[in-house]
Amino acid sequence: MPKKTWTSSRIRETFLKYFGENGHKLMPSSSLVPHNDPTVFLTTAGMQQMVPFFLGMETPPALRMTSSQKCFRTVDIDEVGDARHLTFFEMLGNFSVGDYFKRGAITFAWDLLTKVYGLEPERLYPSVYPADDEAITLWGEIAGIPADRITRLEDNWWDRGPTTPGPCGPDSEIYYDRGEQYGCGRPTCAPGCDCDRYLEIWNLVFMQYNQDGQGNKEPLKKQNIDTGMGLERLSMILQKKETVFETDLFLPIIKKFAQIAGTTYGKDLKADTSLRVIADHGRALVFLAGDGVLPSNEGRGYIFRRVLRRAVRHGKLLGLDRPFLGEAADTVIELMEGQYPELRTNRDRIVDVLTLEERKFGQTLTTGLHLLGEKLADLERAGQHELPGADAFALYDTHGFPLELTLEVAQEHGMTVNEADFKAAMGRQRQQSKTKHGLADEREDELWTHLTATLPPTGFTGYTTTQGTSRVVALVAESQPQEMITAPETTPVPLEPTSAPLLAVLLAETPFYAESGGQVGDQGVLRSPTGTFQVVDTQRPAGGLIVHLGQMTEGYLKIGSEVQAQVDETRRDATRRNHSATHLLHRALKDLLGESVVQQGSLVEPHRLRFDFNHPRPLTPAEVEQIDQAVNEWIRHNFPVNTALTPLDEAKRSGAMALFGEKYPDPVRVVTMGTSKELCGGTHVAATGQIGVYVTTQEISSAAGIRRIEALTGQAAATYLMGRKHLVDALASRLQTSPDMLEQRVAQLAADLTSARKELDRAQRESFRDEAARLAAAATPVRGSSVVAASVIAPSNEALLEMNDRIRERLGPAVILLATKTVEGGATFVVTVSPELTSQGWHAGKIAQRVAERLGGKGGGRPESARGGSRSAAHLAEIVAEVPEMVATLS
Repeated sequence: MPKKTWTSSRIRETFLKYFGENGHKLMPSSSLVPHNDPTVFLTTAGMQQMVPFFLGMETPPALRMTSSQKCFRTVDIDEVGDARHLTFFEMLGNFSVGDYFKRGAITFAWDLLTKVYGLEPERLYPSVYPADDEAITLWGEIAGIPADRITRLEDNWWDRGPTTPGPCGPDSEIYYDRGEQYGCGRPTCAPGCDCDRYLEIWNLVFMQYNQDGQGNKEPLKKQNIDTGMGLERLSMILQKKETVFETDLFLPIIKKFAQIAGTTYGKDLKADTSLRVIADHGRALVFLAGDGVLPSNEGRGYIFRRVLRRAVRHGKLLGLDRPFLGEAADTVIELMEGQYPELRTNRDRIVDVLTLEERKFGQTLTTGLHLLGEKLADLERAGQHELPGADAFALYDTHGFPLELTLEVAQEHGMTVNEADFKAAMGRQRQQSKTKHGLADEREDELWTHLTATLPPTGFTGYTTTQGTSRVVALVAESQPQEMITAPETTPVPLEPTSAPLLAVLLAETPFYAESGGQVGDQGVLRSPTGTFQVVDTQRPAGGLIVHLGQMTEGYLKIGSEVQAQVDETRRDATRRNHSATHLLHRALKDLLGESVVQQGSLVEPHRLRFDFNHPRPLTPAEVEQIDQAVNEWIRHNFPVNTALTPLDEAKRSGAMALFGEKYPDPVRVVTMGTSKELCGGTHVAATGQIGVYVTTQEISSAAGIRRIEALTGQAAATYLMGRKHLVDALASRLQTSPDMLEQRVAQLAADLTSARKELDRAQRESFRDEAARLAAAATPVRGSSVVAASVIAPSNEALLEMNDRIRERLGPAVILLATKTVEGGATFVVTVSPELTSQGWHAGKIAQRVAERLGGKGGGRPESARGGSRSAAHLAEIVAEVPEMVATLS
């Protein structure tokens, strides 16, 4: 009976089934956006979701677990395109939390590789940490591998960074010998060599220490196991392919990109490398976008942008001058949706994000490559081999051309880039633009860190009340803790959130809401028998502290003072009306445009709301109207607004909307109103009817692929609508019609205006014809050709060109310059030279440049046509009269 083919799906399924049969709980892959790990931008290993279990911070769902985790790393991005390196990959792993340790991990690995997958034992080579004699002994006992076949490598130590806190320990890697034909030929070639012979396929990490970030390691209370095996590399071996890119995980993607580029994979080594890079990067970008990562200039958004830019550049090397990544996204989704169904769910968003960002970067890439190519060519001609950092920075700063692409292109030309000078230029720019904002001062950061460590979290009572009695627990002035704060002799009135210097008051508990989740902080008053403090803003600078910012307006406060806290209720009511409206707006957008619509940001203030969401195009007026109707219908229905503290996992399973990248507490607050259900810590109305009325005031672009809605509710919306009514009434009166007939009246006036413009255009063309005949008849002969130079009355350059065409119809070979005065008091002109004359050295651009110089302006252009102008029309007639003589000297 023939053996079954080792498809990647079968390889993955076999791994998970094996460990499931050996008592391991199957864990779903976590998002590429790590929700519980601030030390990394993206999920880089299967163990990341296990860290809280290894450290004893959380109880694991089982002591043995297994998963196929989607991972993303950029450390080897420059190597992508060779046989084995990738940015996005799947990591098959098994984990033990205080259950089995080294013996169990090695036993499982050897059994699975040799007896289940059928790999030849003689081609498997372990490596260990030099001091880990125990692992060497176990490999001999379990697999019969002698010590001289086991390589000791200093790299066999796993941590999340030399100074990154977290679990760590020695590891043992398993290498597969692909054969001498893949080797470097050196006598020392062995596992750990950088050639392609020995391929690392599985890493067994013996997690037995915790690193504190200062270089100190303490034994963990329980010894743990974390292993990781790359699905792509194992597929390459079991499918007997030369590279990971010939496996069934990549070949369909490569063929799709090759089809788009009009080429064939395997025909040209350089093109093949680009196709491999695009296949890896394209697959990676689909998964990033599927998990809600959006392009930006920082954090994980910058990683997205960097990978996409590199893919687009390799597309350009294949001759692709149009967006192509979104076009191939469906191929990736079809390949991977069986294991990752979220790709199909988020398909529209994925395609939109990729296409919009690629289109946006296309022109930047074209311009940057052209300018960089010119600079590198100049250096090469001068015999130099290093691009100055200032030039690299100018490309980055002026044209948005990223440094990593400059480095890559320069390397391909055999050149380097002065990165030190680039960083110095970047530093100078940052220093020049650096400003100090609010609580971001370094001294204040230290202060808040200290207060967080010494004070309990501030209790928040504001969900149920806007007033209450509390006690002062800390006071701050000029970034220093104080025992007392007093009112100045003259109080700055009115106070604004940006007034300086602001004082800070911390209470044991408070009804004041601190700015968070897009909702602005509360304002109000703190009163005590000894003084009054006006709160102009409320912030949460660190940890669980709530800080009231403002000024003493009379008397004094000291630590221990009892105060009556009173939030500005009118402002709070307006704010929560807008906040509740954003929830209804979010639901309306999803109902109208699809579930792929996701909030990308919001601002909730007393006088307005702002809501950003992903969408590839502007909303139509009809769609905006539908949204307004839906929100107002829910307002009229007067749904109760219910809130409940719910375990985070349960809240997500219930369908409550959560924002990608947002860190939620557990349990989390769930806010429900009608069909809207979201995780939210903000303040809200008691029932939707309290919102009053909702109206969208504008829908605009916020960024590439991001739309923004601004809207009003309550009294602000009513005032806005009343203002529109007054405007309509005033226009109707001015146009002598009724409000109901205003649209028809405006349409009639527009039709009349169009007709009048057509009549004016007809009269203007007749005037041009007559003027052209007059000017052609008065042409000046210069060296056997005609020169027409005149100052005329024309409304635009286009009118000048039309008159120019009329003159050329009446003349043979000619030079024509027509100028006119602008409404701003300047001058503009156009120059044309007949094609027959350009071959004789007549040049419109040179003529335009000379005339512009005489006028005190600028001009230039091609040999056949040019234009110019100046801010002043002084002496225009005299200069135009000199043109025939000027033409004679220039020709």
